[in-house]
Amino acid sequence: MAECKKQQNKKNCNCTYPCERKGICCDCLKYHLSRKELPACCFPDDIEATYDRSFENFAKLVEQGKI
Repeated sequence: MAECKKQQNKKNCNCTYPCERKGICCDCLKYHLSRKELPACCFPDDIEATYDRSFENFAKLVEQGKI
């Protein structure tokens, strides 16, 4: 089993929401996918700050060339 690199992951995590999953990417991804969302790291910082991490928002941003 791979060892979690929580501290290393936190350095690259742009999530501004305080939660216990920060840096634990497997838990973060599982949580967001269950809510039909993507994690913060899939979005630019200005979009992440809106907390709209929905699949729909991601697709819209891709169509607009922002991602």
